[in-house]
Amino acid sequence: MNLHALRIFITVASAKSVTDAARVLSISQPAVTMQIRNLEKETGLTLIESAGRGIKLTKEGEFLYKQGERLFDLERDIEGKINQLKAGILDNIKIASTYLPANFLLPSLLAKLKIDNPLLLIELYSGNSNEAIEKLLRYKVDLALVVKERWEQPELHLTHIMDVDFWFIVPRKHKFAGKEISFSQLVQEPFLVRENGSSTRDMLYSLCKIHGVNHPPVGLQFHGLNESIHSVIAGYGVMLAPSLAVKEHVLRKEVGVVKVKGVEIKRPIFLCRRNENVELSPLVNQLLHALNNMDYTN
Repeated sequence: MNLHALRIFITVASAKSVTDAARVLSISQPAVTMQIRNLEKETGLTLIESAGRGIKLTKEGEFLYKQGERLFDLERDIEGKINQLKAGILDNIKIASTYLPANFLLPSLLAKLKIDNPLLLIELYSGNSNEAIEKLLRYKVDLALVVKERWEQPELHLTHIMDVDFWFIVPRKHKFAGKEISFSQLVQEPFLVRENGSSTRDMLYSLCKIHGVNHPPVGLQFHGLNESIHSVIAGYGVMLAPSLAVKEHVLRKEVGVVKVKGVEIKRPIFLCRRNENVELSPLVNQLLHALNNMDYTN
């Protein structure tokens, strides 16, 4: 495949405009169009089609766009590792994690790993499950720790780390604090929910479907676990939260727990890496071993 033409196609797809892509690439618009046509001829696929003043990708174009992005992300990853070798950095580990592992599992482990390996460069990115998986698939990170039940990525190798209880929490003076009620009663209350892409949000809405009830009214939406918890502490809303993150607040009576009849939620944490025949560095193997053998008692 002509990688030069593929790179131009990726730029066009990102810009959603041949004109804008030509400007970014500092080449003429006809030259961009010619490269796209050559790529379509080479692949035997129609990749783009007109959409008003711009373009849109066909289904085949979407596929090639995503795969092309991964290819050039890998290229940048290789270049970055070469630069690190030149700078004398012997190894590095980049990890993407959802908020729970990033805040409650990884800090002590990564601190010990750094103490044992002073020249090791560790980078930790936190976000929701979709963001963490996307970073892993696009070679932005080496590993990902994710709380998630359903997987649609056959290119990932998954290692189960542990299961975590999830609780419904409310302000400490809420009428349902410490009580057991039905799920249909609970969803009448305003909820704090996470952003789109959060697996906890998906879990809540799956429970609504299972119980045949409408989604709860959304009072506040946050892009982060801690912000949501502190809003409940401040006196507003119902939230589905991991026990590891809220148990201290419960013990200090800063929030209350609501028991829901017939609902018990345990969610798995997985360590994810790309399912490739690539030899892992000794330090990545050390991290994998530590995660698999760490004491995660609640």
